[in-house]
Amino acid sequence: MSEARPKRSRARKGKAVCALLLATSVFALLRPNLLCAQETELRGEVSESAILSDQQRKARQLALAAQGQQAATQDNAPARTYLPASAGAVPDDTKSGDETATGSIFDPPTSTDDTSADTPVAPKPRRTSAATKITTGTDKAGDKAKKKKITTNAATAPTTEPNSTDTDQDGANRRAVTIDSAERLKLDAERATAIEGQQRKIDDDPFAATGIRWGSFVIRPTLEQGLTATSNGDSSSSGKSALLSETALRFSAASDWRENSAVIDGNGLFRESVSGYPVHNGQGRIQGQLNVDLTNELKAIAKLGYEAAPESASSPDAIAGVSSQPLRQTLNGSLSLEKDVGKMRYALTGAVEHDFYGDAELSNGTSLSQKDRDSTLYTATLRTGYEISPAITPFTEIEAGRRIYDQRIDADGYERSATRLGARAGLQLDMGEKLSGEFSAGWLREAIDDDRLGAVSGATVSADLKWSPERGTIIGLTGQTTVEGTTTAGQSGDILYSARLTGERKIRADLTGNAALGVDWRDYSGIDGHDLTLSAEAGLTWWLNRYAGLVTRVRTEKLTSNQEGRDYTANSIFLGVKLQR
Repeated sequence: MSEARPKRSRARKGKAVCALLLATSVFALLRPNLLCAQETELRGEVSESAILSDQQRKARQLALAAQGQQAATQDNAPARTYLPASAGAVPDDTKSGDETATGSIFDPPTSTDDTSADTPVAPKPRRTSAATKITTGTDKAGDKAKKKKITTNAATAPTTEPNSTDTDQDGANRRAVTIDSAERLKLDAERATAIEGQQRKIDDDPFAATGIRWGSFVIRPTLEQGLTATSNGDSSSSGKSALLSETALRFSAASDWRENSAVIDGNGLFRESVSGYPVHNGQGRIQGQLNVDLTNELKAIAKLGYEAAPESASSPDAIAGVSSQPLRQTLNGSLSLEKDVGKMRYALTGAVEHDFYGDAELSNGTSLSQKDRDSTLYTATLRTGYEISPAITPFTEIEAGRRIYDQRIDADGYERSATRLGARAGLQLDMGEKLSGEFSAGWLREAIDDDRLGAVSGATVSADLKWSPERGTIIGLTGQTTVEGTTTAGQSGDILYSARLTGERKIRADLTGNAALGVDWRDYSGIDGHDLTLSAEAGLTWWLNRYAGLVTRVRTEKLTSNQEGRDYTANSIFLGVKLQR
Protein backbone atom coordinates (compact mmCIF):
# COMPACT_ATOMS: atom_id res chain seq x y z
CA MET A 1 0.00 0.00 0.00
CA SER A 2 2.80 2.30 0.89
CA GLU A 3 4.56 1.61 -2.42
CA ALA A 4 1.50 2.21 -4.61
CA ARG A 5 0.84 5.71 -3.27
CA PRO A 6 4.05 7.21 -4.61
CA LYS A 7 3.33 5.74 -8.05
CA ARG A 8 -0.08 7.42 -8.18
CA SER A 9 1.50 10.67 -7.04
CA ARG A 10 4.12 10.48 -9.74
CA ALA A 11 1.39 9.70 -12.32
CA ARG A 12 -0.58 12.75 -11.27
CA LYS A 13 2.53 14.91 -11.50
CA GLY A 14 3.27 13.54 -14.97
CA LYS A 15 -0.21 14.36 -16.18
CA ALA A 16 0.05 17.88 -14.77
CA VAL A 17 3.36 18.40 -16.53
CA CYS A 18 1.87 17.18 -19.83
CA ALA A 19 -1.14 19.49 -19.47
CA LEU A 20 1.17 22.44 -18.71
CA LEU A 21 3.34 21.68 -21.71
CA LEU A 22 0.26 21.35 -23.99
CA ALA A 23 -1.17 24.67 -22.79
CA THR A 24 2.20 26.37 -23.31
CA SER A 25 2.41 24.98 -26.86
CA VAL A 26 -1.08 26.23 -27.75
CA PHE A 27 -0.30 29.66 -26.27
CA ALA A 28 2.93 29.82 -28.26
CA LEU A 29 1.09 29.02 -31.48
CA LEU A 30 -1.60 31.66 -30.87
CA ARG A 31 0.75 34.38 -29.60
CA PRO A 32 1.89 35.85 -33.04
CA ASN A 33 -1.69 36.61 -34.09
CA LEU A 34 -2.49 38.28 -30.76
CA LEU A 35 0.54 40.58 -30.82
CA CYS A 36 0.16 41.71 -34.43
CA ALA A 37 -1.30 45.03 -33.29
CA GLN A 38 2.03 45.99 -31.80
CA GLU A 39 3.62 45.80 -35.25
CA THR A 40 0.91 47.46 -37.35
CA GLU A 41 -0.33 50.07 -34.90
CA LEU A 42 2.43 50.87 -32.38
CA ARG A 43 5.53 50.63 -34.53
CA GLY A 44 4.27 52.53 -37.58
CA GLU A 45 4.39 51.68 -41.27
CA VAL A 46 6.78 48.96 -42.43
CA SER A 47 7.78 48.46 -46.05
CA GLU A 48 5.61 46.15 -48.10
CA SER A 49 8.47 43.97 -49.30
CA ALA A 50 9.72 43.18 -45.78
CA ILE A 51 6.25 42.36 -44.48
CA LEU A 52 5.45 40.17 -47.47
CA SER A 53 8.73 38.26 -47.19
CA ASP A 54 8.28 37.51 -43.46
CA GLN A 55 4.60 36.73 -44.04
CA GLN A 56 5.41 34.05 -46.60
CA ARG A 57 8.00 32.43 -44.40
CA LYS A 58 5.74 32.40 -41.30
CA ALA A 59 2.82 31.13 -43.35
CA ARG A 60 4.81 28.12 -44.48
CA GLN A 61 5.85 27.41 -40.85
CA LEU A 62 2.28 27.69 -39.58
CA ALA A 63 1.02 25.45 -42.39
CA LEU A 64 3.35 22.64 -41.28
CA ALA A 65 2.83 23.18 -37.51
CA ALA A 66 -0.96 23.46 -37.54
CA GLN A 67 -2.46 21.47 -40.41
CA GLY A 68 -5.93 21.81 -38.88
CA GLN A 69 -5.96 25.58 -39.14
CA GLN A 70 -5.08 25.70 -42.89
CA ALA A 71 -8.74 25.80 -43.95
CA ALA A 72 -9.37 28.90 -41.83
CA THR A 73 -6.53 30.74 -43.50
CA GLN A 74 -7.64 30.17 -47.15
CA ASP A 75 -9.37 33.60 -47.43
CA ASN A 76 -7.55 36.80 -48.36
CA ALA A 77 -7.05 37.98 -44.79
CA PRO A 78 -3.37 38.89 -44.37
CA ALA A 79 -1.20 36.67 -42.20
CA ARG A 80 0.08 38.83 -39.39
CA THR A 81 3.51 38.29 -37.91
CA TYR A 82 5.30 39.86 -35.03
CA LEU A 83 8.77 41.32 -35.34
CA PRO A 84 10.20 42.49 -32.04
CA ALA A 85 12.12 45.77 -31.80
CA SER A 86 15.19 44.29 -30.07
CA ALA A 87 17.37 41.78 -31.84
CA GLY A 88 17.57 38.29 -30.39
CA ALA A 89 14.09 38.20 -28.86
CA VAL A 90 13.11 35.44 -31.26
CA PRO A 91 15.73 32.82 -32.16
CA ASP A 92 16.76 32.58 -35.80
CA ASP A 93 16.14 29.47 -37.80
CA THR A 94 19.85 28.70 -37.72
CA LYS A 95 22.10 30.69 -35.41
CA SER A 96 25.25 29.40 -36.92
CA GLY A 97 26.45 26.80 -39.29
CA ASP A 98 27.20 24.20 -36.53
CA GLU A 99 24.10 24.68 -34.35
CA THR A 100 21.12 22.33 -34.81
CA ALA A 101 17.63 21.99 -33.32
CA THR A 102 17.42 20.69 -29.77
CA GLY A 103 14.32 18.61 -30.40
CA SER A 104 12.18 20.70 -28.08
CA ILE A 105 8.63 21.66 -28.93
CA PHE A 106 9.76 25.31 -28.88
CA ASP A 107 12.06 24.74 -31.85
CA PRO A 108 10.53 26.14 -35.11
CA PRO A 109 9.43 23.51 -37.59
CA THR A 110 11.59 22.87 -40.57
CA SER A 111 10.23 23.91 -43.98
CA THR A 112 9.85 21.41 -46.73
CA ASP A 113 9.49 21.89 -50.42
CA ASP A 114 6.05 20.83 -51.59
CA THR A 115 7.22 20.26 -55.12
CA SER A 116 9.70 17.54 -54.14
CA ALA A 117 8.66 15.38 -51.24
CA ASP A 118 11.57 12.96 -51.61
CA THR A 119 14.36 15.50 -51.58
CA PRO A 120 14.85 17.40 -48.32
CA VAL A 121 15.34 21.15 -48.65
CA ALA A 122 17.60 23.03 -46.29
CA PRO A 123 15.94 25.82 -44.30
CA LYS A 124 16.45 29.26 -45.84
CA PRO A 125 18.33 31.91 -43.92
CA ARG A 126 16.13 34.58 -42.45
CA ARG A 127 16.39 38.05 -44.02
CA THR A 128 16.59 40.97 -41.72
CA SER A 129 13.39 43.00 -42.08
CA ALA A 130 13.36 46.68 -42.94
CA ALA A 131 11.58 47.39 -39.66
CA THR A 132 14.48 45.88 -37.69
CA LYS A 133 16.97 47.94 -39.71
CA ILE A 134 15.09 51.10 -38.95
CA THR A 135 14.59 50.52 -35.22
CA THR A 136 18.16 49.39 -34.58
CA GLY A 137 19.69 52.57 -36.02
CA THR A 138 21.81 54.92 -34.01
CA ASP A 139 18.96 57.43 -33.69
CA LYS A 140 15.71 55.61 -32.80
CA ALA A 141 13.84 58.90 -32.33
CA GLY A 142 14.01 59.39 -36.10
CA ASP A 143 16.57 60.56 -38.56
CA LYS A 144 13.89 61.33 -41.14
CA ALA A 145 16.20 61.49 -44.08
CA LYS A 146 17.82 58.14 -43.27
CA LYS A 147 14.51 56.44 -42.49
CA LYS A 148 13.00 57.73 -45.76
CA LYS A 149 15.96 56.38 -47.72
CA ILE A 150 15.73 52.93 -46.06
CA THR A 151 11.97 52.74 -46.58
CA THR A 152 12.30 53.71 -50.25
CA ASN A 153 14.97 51.06 -50.82
CA ALA A 154 12.83 48.42 -49.12
CA ALA A 155 9.77 49.40 -51.17
CA THR A 156 11.67 49.04 -54.41
CA ALA A 157 13.22 45.67 -53.41
CA PRO A 158 11.88 42.44 -54.94
CA THR A 159 8.77 41.11 -53.28
CA THR A 160 10.04 37.52 -53.17
CA GLU A 161 13.22 35.97 -51.96
CA PRO A 162 15.77 35.13 -54.62
CA ASN A 163 15.78 31.40 -53.93
CA SER A 164 12.10 30.94 -53.07
CA THR A 165 9.72 29.02 -55.28
CA ASP A 166 6.37 30.19 -56.60
CA THR A 167 4.36 31.36 -53.61
CA ASP A 168 1.13 30.17 -55.16
CA GLN A 169 2.31 26.58 -54.61
CA ASP A 170 3.03 27.17 -50.92
CA GLY A 171 -0.65 27.53 -50.09
CA ALA A 172 -0.01 30.63 -47.96
CA ASN A 173 -2.05 33.81 -48.03
CA ARG A 174 -0.59 36.91 -49.65
CA ARG A 175 -1.01 40.23 -47.92
CA ALA A 176 -3.49 42.41 -49.78
CA VAL A 177 -1.76 45.53 -51.06
CA THR A 178 -3.29 48.93 -51.81
CA ILE A 179 -3.97 49.95 -55.38
CA ASP A 180 -1.63 52.90 -55.32
CA SER A 181 1.24 51.00 -53.73
CA ALA A 182 1.99 49.20 -56.99
CA GLU A 183 2.90 52.45 -58.66
CA ARG A 184 4.64 54.80 -56.28
CA LEU A 185 5.51 58.23 -57.61
CA LYS A 186 8.49 60.24 -56.56
CA LEU A 187 7.66 63.01 -54.13
CA ASP A 188 10.52 65.22 -55.24
CA ALA A 189 9.19 67.83 -57.75
CA GLU A 190 11.20 69.84 -60.25
CA ARG A 191 12.25 73.12 -58.78
CA ALA A 192 10.56 76.16 -60.30
CA THR A 193 12.93 78.76 -61.70
CA ALA A 194 12.72 82.46 -61.04
CA ILE A 195 10.62 84.66 -63.34
CA GLU A 196 13.62 86.65 -64.52
CA GLY A 197 15.48 83.44 -65.19
CA GLN A 198 12.99 82.04 -67.67
CA GLN A 199 13.94 82.06 -71.33
CA ARG A 200 12.62 85.14 -73.06
CA LYS A 201 11.24 85.29 -76.57
CA ILE A 202 13.74 86.71 -79.00
CA ASP A 203 12.77 90.24 -80.04
CA ASP A 204 12.35 90.53 -83.81
CA ASP A 205 13.45 94.19 -83.75
CA PRO A 206 15.48 95.01 -80.62
CA PHE A 207 15.79 98.67 -81.68
CA ALA A 208 12.10 99.35 -82.39
CA ALA A 209 10.32 102.04 -80.40
CA THR A 210 8.52 100.64 -77.34
CA GLY A 211 5.94 103.43 -77.19
CA ILE A 212 4.20 105.24 -74.36
CA ARG A 213 0.81 104.05 -73.14
CA TRP A 214 -1.76 106.81 -72.72
CA GLY A 215 -5.17 105.45 -71.82
CA SER A 216 -6.14 102.93 -74.49
CA PHE A 217 -3.56 104.28 -76.99
CA VAL A 218 0.12 103.52 -77.52
CA ILE A 219 2.03 106.61 -78.67
CA ARG A 220 5.42 106.40 -80.40
CA PRO A 221 7.07 109.82 -80.69
CA THR A 222 10.25 110.58 -82.66
CA LEU A 223 12.53 113.64 -82.57
CA GLU A 224 15.21 114.28 -85.17
CA GLN A 225 17.63 117.18 -84.80
CA GLY A 226 20.56 118.04 -87.03
CA LEU A 227 22.23 120.35 -89.54
CA THR A 228 21.65 120.49 -93.28
CA ALA A 229 24.18 121.91 -95.70
CA THR A 230 22.44 122.77 -98.99
CA SER A 231 23.31 124.47 -102.25
CA ASN A 232 19.79 125.92 -102.58
CA GLY A 233 18.11 127.06 -99.37
CA ASP A 234 14.49 127.30 -100.61
CA SER A 235 14.61 125.13 -103.78
CA SER A 236 14.00 128.01 -106.17
CA SER A 237 15.67 129.39 -109.26
CA SER A 238 17.14 132.23 -107.16
CA GLY A 239 18.09 130.19 -104.11
CA LYS A 240 21.66 130.18 -102.69
CA SER A 241 23.68 127.92 -100.38
CA ALA A 242 22.94 127.86 -96.68
CA LEU A 243 23.53 125.98 -93.46
CA LEU A 244 20.19 125.13 -91.88
CA SER A 245 19.13 123.87 -88.49
CA GLU A 246 16.49 121.23 -89.11
CA THR A 247 14.09 119.80 -86.51
CA ALA A 248 11.64 117.06 -87.35
CA LEU A 249 8.91 115.81 -85.02
CA ARG A 250 6.86 112.70 -85.76
CA PHE A 251 4.45 110.59 -83.78
CA SER A 252 1.95 107.80 -84.24
CA ALA A 253 -0.78 106.65 -81.88
CA ALA A 254 -2.69 103.38 -82.25
CA SER A 255 -5.54 102.06 -80.11
CA ASP A 256 -5.68 98.59 -78.58
CA TRP A 257 -9.46 98.22 -78.58
CA ARG A 258 -10.97 94.77 -78.89
CA GLU A 259 -13.24 95.35 -81.90
CA ASN A 260 -12.82 98.81 -83.46
CA SER A 261 -9.54 100.65 -84.08
CA ALA A 262 -8.18 104.17 -84.34
CA VAL A 263 -4.87 105.51 -85.67
CA ILE A 264 -3.44 109.03 -85.43
CA ASP A 265 -0.32 110.13 -87.33
CA GLY A 266 1.42 113.48 -87.28
CA ASN A 267 4.68 115.18 -88.26
CA GLY A 268 6.27 118.60 -88.20
CA LEU A 269 9.37 120.13 -89.86
CA PHE A 270 11.05 123.39 -88.85
CA ARG A 271 13.98 124.94 -90.73
CA GLU A 272 16.03 127.92 -89.67
CA SER A 273 19.14 129.37 -91.28
CA VAL A 274 22.34 129.21 -89.26
CA SER A 275 24.32 130.92 -92.00
CA GLY A 276 23.95 131.77 -95.70
CA TYR A 277 20.67 132.18 -97.53
CA PRO A 278 17.87 133.17 -95.11
CA VAL A 279 15.24 130.46 -94.61
CA HIS A 280 12.55 130.58 -91.90
CA ASN A 281 9.64 128.23 -92.31
CA GLY A 282 7.73 125.43 -90.67
CA GLN A 283 5.15 122.90 -91.73
CA GLY A 284 3.11 120.15 -90.14
CA ARG A 285 0.39 117.61 -90.71
CA ILE A 286 -1.91 115.48 -88.54
CA GLN A 287 -4.42 112.85 -89.64
CA GLY A 288 -6.64 110.40 -87.80
CA GLN A 289 -8.59 107.36 -88.91
CA LEU A 290 -11.39 105.49 -87.12
CA ASN A 291 -12.61 102.03 -88.17
CA VAL A 292 -15.98 100.90 -86.79
CA ASP A 293 -17.78 97.60 -87.46
CA LEU A 294 -21.48 98.52 -87.60
CA THR A 295 -23.22 95.23 -88.44
CA ASN A 296 -22.42 91.99 -90.18
CA GLU A 297 -20.24 92.71 -93.25
CA LEU A 298 -20.77 96.49 -92.89
CA LYS A 299 -17.90 98.73 -91.84
CA ALA A 300 -17.52 102.49 -91.50
CA ILE A 301 -14.22 104.36 -91.93
CA ALA A 302 -13.90 107.99 -90.88
CA LYS A 303 -10.87 110.19 -91.60
CA LEU A 304 -10.00 113.71 -90.51
CA GLY A 305 -6.82 115.63 -91.25
CA TYR A 306 -5.17 119.02 -91.10
CA GLU A 307 -2.05 120.30 -92.88
CA ALA A 308 -0.23 123.65 -92.82
CA ALA A 309 2.75 124.52 -95.02
CA PRO A 310 4.07 127.63 -96.77
CA GLU A 311 3.62 127.93 -100.50
CA SER A 312 6.53 126.24 -102.25
CA ALA A 313 8.90 128.56 -104.10
CA SER A 314 8.69 126.19 -107.09
CA SER A 315 4.87 126.35 -107.20
CA PRO A 316 3.30 127.87 -110.37
CA ASP A 317 1.42 130.33 -108.11
CA ALA A 318 4.50 131.37 -106.13
CA ILE A 319 4.74 135.15 -105.71
CA ALA A 320 8.03 136.84 -106.60
CA GLY A 321 9.59 139.53 -104.40
CA VAL A 322 8.24 138.36 -101.04
CA SER A 323 10.00 137.87 -97.75
CA SER A 324 7.84 134.82 -97.02
CA GLN A 325 5.39 132.85 -99.11
CA PRO A 326 1.75 132.71 -97.96
CA LEU A 327 0.78 129.91 -95.58
CA ARG A 328 -1.47 127.30 -97.12
CA GLN A 329 -3.76 125.37 -94.80
CA THR A 330 -5.83 122.32 -95.73
CA LEU A 331 -8.62 120.75 -93.71
CA ASN A 332 -10.06 117.49 -95.02
CA GLY A 333 -12.42 114.78 -93.88
CA SER A 334 -14.13 111.71 -95.31
CA LEU A 335 -16.62 109.01 -94.38
CA SER A 336 -16.76 105.60 -96.07
CA LEU A 337 -19.22 102.74 -95.83
CA GLU A 338 -18.00 99.33 -96.98
CA LYS A 339 -20.30 96.36 -97.54
CA ASP A 340 -19.47 92.79 -98.57
CA VAL A 341 -22.14 90.67 -100.27
CA GLY A 342 -20.75 87.28 -101.13
CA LYS A 343 -17.75 87.95 -103.34
CA MET A 344 -18.92 91.44 -104.25
CA ARG A 345 -17.31 94.43 -102.54
CA TYR A 346 -19.06 97.79 -102.36
CA ALA A 347 -17.79 101.08 -100.93
CA LEU A 348 -19.32 104.56 -100.91
CA THR A 349 -17.11 107.47 -99.83
CA GLY A 350 -17.94 111.10 -99.28
CA ALA A 351 -15.09 113.59 -98.83
CA VAL A 352 -14.67 117.30 -98.16
CA GLU A 353 -11.45 119.31 -98.57
CA HIS A 354 -11.08 123.00 -97.83
CA ASP A 355 -7.99 125.07 -98.79
CA PHE A 356 -7.40 128.56 -97.43
CA TYR A 357 -4.36 130.82 -97.79
CA GLY A 358 -2.74 133.46 -95.64
CA ASP A 359 -1.42 136.79 -96.80
CA ALA A 360 1.91 137.01 -98.59
CA GLU A 361 4.50 139.26 -96.90
CA LEU A 362 6.18 141.48 -99.47
CA SER A 363 9.76 142.68 -99.28
CA ASN A 364 8.60 146.32 -98.83
CA GLY A 365 6.78 145.40 -95.62
CA THR A 366 3.26 145.26 -97.05
CA SER A 367 1.04 142.19 -97.43
CA LEU A 368 -0.94 140.78 -100.33
CA SER A 369 -4.26 139.01 -99.69
CA GLN A 370 -4.80 135.53 -101.13
CA LYS A 371 -8.47 135.16 -100.21
CA ASP A 372 -9.52 134.66 -103.82
CA ARG A 373 -7.68 131.29 -103.80
CA ASP A 374 -9.75 129.80 -100.98
CA SER A 375 -11.91 126.93 -102.18
CA THR A 376 -13.77 123.78 -101.05
CA LEU A 377 -13.94 120.48 -102.93
CA TYR A 378 -16.84 118.05 -102.37
CA THR A 379 -16.58 114.56 -103.85
CA ALA A 380 -18.50 111.27 -103.78
CA THR A 381 -16.94 108.01 -104.95
CA LEU A 382 -18.62 104.65 -105.55
CA ARG A 383 -16.41 101.57 -105.78
CA THR A 384 -17.51 98.11 -106.91
CA GLY A 385 -15.19 95.12 -106.71
CA TYR A 386 -15.26 91.36 -107.16
CA GLU A 387 -13.06 89.06 -105.10
CA ILE A 388 -11.46 86.59 -107.46
CA SER A 389 -9.45 85.22 -104.53
CA PRO A 390 -8.58 86.51 -101.05
CA ALA A 391 -5.41 87.96 -102.60
CA ILE A 392 -6.80 89.63 -105.75
CA THR A 393 -9.83 91.91 -106.03
CA PRO A 394 -10.34 93.98 -109.21
CA PHE A 395 -12.51 97.08 -108.84
CA THR A 396 -13.96 100.07 -110.67
CA GLU A 397 -14.64 103.58 -109.33
CA ILE A 398 -16.89 106.44 -110.37
CA GLU A 399 -16.27 109.89 -108.90
CA ALA A 400 -18.39 113.01 -108.99
CA GLY A 401 -17.71 116.30 -107.25
CA ARG A 402 -17.89 120.05 -107.13
CA ARG A 403 -15.17 122.65 -106.45
CA ILE A 404 -16.52 125.89 -105.05
CA TYR A 405 -14.46 129.06 -104.48
CA ASP A 406 -15.24 131.27 -101.54
CA GLN A 407 -15.26 134.26 -103.90
CA ARG A 408 -17.46 133.38 -106.84
CA ILE A 409 -15.62 135.87 -109.06
CA ASP A 410 -11.89 136.50 -108.52
CA ALA A 411 -9.99 139.77 -108.83
CA ASP A 412 -9.63 139.33 -112.62
CA GLY A 413 -13.37 138.66 -113.13
CA TYR A 414 -13.29 134.87 -113.66
CA GLU A 415 -15.73 132.34 -112.19
CA ARG A 416 -13.41 129.51 -111.19
CA SER A 417 -15.83 127.08 -109.59
CA ALA A 418 -15.88 123.75 -111.45
CA THR A 419 -17.67 120.40 -111.74
CA ARG A 420 -15.60 117.24 -111.33
CA LEU A 421 -16.13 113.82 -112.97
CA GLY A 422 -13.83 110.81 -113.05
CA ALA A 423 -13.65 107.06 -113.59
CA ARG A 424 -10.97 104.54 -112.66
CA ALA A 425 -10.28 100.82 -112.75
CA GLY A 426 -7.74 99.03 -110.63
CA LEU A 427 -6.61 96.00 -108.67
CA GLN A 428 -6.46 95.46 -104.93
CA LEU A 429 -3.83 93.01 -103.65
CA ASP A 430 -3.58 91.31 -100.28
CA MET A 431 -0.78 88.73 -100.12
CA GLY A 432 0.16 89.32 -96.52
CA GLU A 433 3.59 90.71 -95.79
CA LYS A 434 4.86 89.88 -99.28
CA LEU A 435 2.70 92.25 -101.32
CA SER A 436 -0.23 94.46 -100.35
CA GLY A 437 -1.94 97.62 -101.54
CA GLU A 438 -3.69 98.76 -104.70
CA PHE A 439 -3.17 100.64 -107.95
CA SER A 440 -5.57 102.13 -110.48
CA ALA A 441 -5.70 104.19 -113.68
CA GLY A 442 -8.45 106.24 -115.28
CA TRP A 443 -9.54 109.67 -116.46
CA LEU A 444 -10.40 112.88 -114.57
CA ARG A 445 -12.00 116.12 -115.74
CA GLU A 446 -12.87 119.43 -114.08
CA ALA A 447 -15.04 121.78 -116.15
CA ILE A 448 -14.76 125.41 -115.02
CA ASP A 449 -17.95 127.48 -114.89
CA ASP A 450 -16.39 130.37 -116.84
CA ASP A 451 -16.66 129.71 -120.57
CA ARG A 452 -13.42 131.63 -121.22
CA LEU A 453 -11.41 128.98 -119.38
CA GLY A 454 -10.93 125.47 -120.72
CA ALA A 455 -11.51 122.34 -118.67
CA VAL A 456 -8.65 120.68 -116.82
CA SER A 457 -8.60 117.02 -117.81
CA GLY A 458 -6.23 114.15 -118.25
CA ALA A 459 -5.34 110.58 -117.36
CA THR A 460 -5.05 109.69 -113.69
CA VAL A 461 -2.75 107.20 -111.98
CA SER A 462 -2.87 106.16 -108.35
CA ALA A 463 -0.83 103.56 -106.46
CA ASP A 464 0.00 102.53 -102.91
CA LEU A 465 1.95 99.25 -102.85
CA LYS A 466 4.35 97.60 -100.40
CA TRP A 467 6.52 94.65 -101.43
CA SER A 468 8.84 92.64 -99.19
CA PRO A 469 11.09 90.37 -101.32
CA GLU A 470 12.83 89.09 -98.18
CA ARG A 471 12.74 89.59 -94.45
CA GLY A 472 14.09 92.99 -93.41
CA THR A 473 13.54 94.60 -96.84
CA ILE A 474 10.52 96.73 -97.76
CA ILE A 475 10.01 98.36 -101.13
CA GLY A 476 7.17 100.84 -101.54
CA LEU A 477 5.58 102.52 -104.52
CA THR A 478 3.21 105.49 -104.19
CA GLY A 479 1.60 107.59 -106.86
CA GLN A 480 -1.17 110.15 -107.06
CA THR A 481 -2.77 112.61 -109.45
CA THR A 482 -3.72 116.09 -108.26
CA VAL A 483 -5.65 118.85 -110.00
CA GLU A 484 -4.11 122.22 -109.09
CA GLY A 485 -6.14 125.35 -109.54
CA THR A 486 -4.75 128.82 -110.22
CA THR A 487 -5.84 132.47 -110.15
CA THR A 488 -3.52 133.51 -112.95
CA ALA A 489 -5.49 135.41 -115.56
CA GLY A 490 -6.34 133.33 -118.61
CA GLN A 491 -5.12 130.01 -117.14
CA SER A 492 -7.27 127.12 -115.92
CA GLY A 493 -4.68 125.23 -113.85
CA ASP A 494 -2.65 122.05 -114.24
CA ILE A 495 -2.48 118.33 -113.43
CA LEU A 496 0.39 117.12 -111.25
CA TYR A 497 1.55 113.48 -111.40
CA SER A 498 3.74 112.36 -108.51
CA ALA A 499 5.45 109.01 -108.01
CA ARG A 500 7.84 107.77 -105.28
CA LEU A 501 9.82 104.54 -105.16
CA THR A 502 11.22 103.87 -101.69
CA GLY A 503 13.34 101.12 -100.22
CA GLU A 504 14.32 100.23 -96.67
CA ARG A 505 16.80 97.56 -95.68
CA LYS A 506 17.94 96.31 -92.27
CA ILE A 507 21.63 95.84 -92.90
CA ARG A 508 22.14 94.81 -89.27
CA ALA A 509 19.97 94.92 -86.22
CA ASP A 510 21.38 98.35 -85.33
CA LEU A 511 21.95 99.67 -88.88
CA THR A 512 19.17 100.59 -91.32
CA GLY A 513 19.57 101.91 -94.84
CA ASN A 514 16.96 103.70 -96.92
CA ALA A 515 16.72 105.17 -100.41
CA ALA A 516 14.11 106.96 -102.48
CA LEU A 517 13.58 107.99 -106.10
CA GLY A 518 10.98 110.59 -107.06
CA VAL A 519 9.41 111.84 -110.30
CA ASP A 520 6.99 114.79 -110.62
CA TRP A 521 5.37 115.76 -113.90
CA ARG A 522 3.26 118.91 -114.10
CA ASP A 523 1.12 119.44 -117.23
CA TYR A 524 -0.35 122.92 -117.68
CA SER A 525 -3.84 123.10 -119.15
CA GLY A 526 -4.54 125.45 -122.01
CA ILE A 527 -0.87 126.20 -122.73
CA ASP A 528 2.10 124.23 -123.96
CA GLY A 529 3.92 124.04 -120.64
CA HIS A 530 5.27 121.33 -118.40
CA ASP A 531 7.67 120.78 -115.49
CA LEU A 532 9.79 117.70 -114.75
CA THR A 533 11.29 117.21 -111.30
CA LEU A 534 13.68 114.35 -110.53
CA SER A 535 14.94 113.58 -107.04
CA ALA A 536 17.08 110.93 -105.34
CA GLU A 537 17.90 110.33 -101.70
CA ALA A 538 19.92 107.83 -99.66
CA GLY A 539 20.45 107.60 -95.90
CA LEU A 540 21.67 105.50 -92.98
CA THR A 541 20.47 105.22 -89.39
CA TRP A 542 22.83 103.73 -86.80
CA TRP A 543 21.09 102.93 -83.53
CA LEU A 544 23.19 103.38 -80.40
CA ASN A 545 20.40 101.78 -78.36
CA ARG A 546 16.64 101.42 -78.51
CA TYR A 547 16.09 105.12 -77.89
CA ALA A 548 18.85 107.02 -79.74
CA GLY A 549 20.66 106.81 -83.05
CA LEU A 550 22.74 108.75 -85.55
CA VAL A 551 21.22 109.74 -88.89
CA THR A 552 22.80 110.88 -92.13
CA ARG A 553 21.39 111.31 -95.64
CA VAL A 554 22.22 112.94 -98.93
CA ARG A 555 19.69 114.33 -101.42
CA THR A 556 19.68 115.82 -104.88
CA GLU A 557 16.78 117.44 -106.72
CA LYS A 558 16.55 118.97 -110.17
CA LEU A 559 13.63 120.75 -111.88
CA THR A 560 13.53 121.24 -115.64
CA SER A 561 10.77 123.35 -117.22
CA ASN A 562 9.94 124.86 -120.58
CA GLN A 563 8.66 127.90 -118.71
CA GLU A 564 11.18 130.70 -118.26
CA GLY A 565 12.80 131.18 -114.86
CA ARG A 566 11.73 127.91 -113.21
CA ASP A 567 14.79 125.65 -113.50
CA TYR A 568 16.81 124.93 -110.36
CA THR A 569 19.12 122.33 -108.79
CA ALA A 570 19.45 121.62 -105.05
CA ASN A 571 21.96 119.31 -103.37
CA SER A 572 22.04 118.76 -99.63
CA ILE A 573 23.55 116.60 -96.89
CA PHE A 574 22.12 116.08 -93.40
CA LEU A 575 23.74 114.86 -90.20
CA GLY A 576 21.87 114.60 -86.92
CA VAL A 577 20.58 112.63 -83.96
CA LYS A 578 17.33 110.70 -83.79
CA LEU A 579 15.49 110.03 -80.53
CA GLN A 580 12.49 107.77 -80.15
CA ARG A 581 10.36 106.29 -77.41
